[in-house]
Amino acid sequence: MIVCLNLIFTAMNFRFESLDIWKESIDLTNILFDIADLAEEKKKYKFAEQLNGAALSISNNIAEGSGSYSNKDFANFLNISRRSIFECANILHVYEKRRIITEDQRLNLNDKLLELSKKIHFFRKSLIN
Repeated sequence: MIVCLNLIFTAMNFRFESLDIWKESIDLTNILFDIADLAEEKKKYKFAEQLNGAALSISNNIAEGSGSYSNKDFANFLNISRRSIFECANILHVYEKRRIITEDQRLNLNDKLLELSKKIHFFRKSLIN
């Protein structure tokens, strides 16, 4: 039984698959996974695991929240997604200090994280207003 078809599924796809913020989060997650691979190469497995988890949490929470029956619930998941972005930004500072990435790499990724954070913020705001 499919309830509220237009809220959760669109044209036989999950709702999140049509969201630009989800698409961008998947692209960013792939980049962050590549960065985590650099940590693994230096045998910094916990660092890699932490970044992979935080990065995956961004898109996971957008996807999970999109299945909510209320905008308020979806907005809560988007808030968690944004917090995961902040976690990734913090981890990248540590990566830079540990010389896993360069300052330029961190700044470039930071710009991408900030941009996605803003988009999620405004999308979230549109749900609760």
